[in-house]
Amino acid sequence: MSVIEDSRKVLQDFLAPELRAIAVPLDALEKRFEDAERRSERRHDEVMGSIRQIIDFTSINERLARLESKQSASH
Repeated sequence: MSVIEDSRKVLQDFLAPELRAIAVPLDALEKRFEDAERRSERRHDEVMGSIRQIIDFTSINERLARLESKQSASH
């Protein structure tokens, strides 16, 4: 074998197991980030739903006030 091939084999023998050992914690970390992102998206959807309810309530409240005002004016 040439020096280059020997060096390549030594690097592969050393690096391959090390890279596999690093990949496991990285996979776990990626899963945690994905889980956190899903929770964040769900929370965002809940907050937006609450905001929509408030807007709907405000709109209904304003319409009711206009109707009451019209009714008071006609009596």
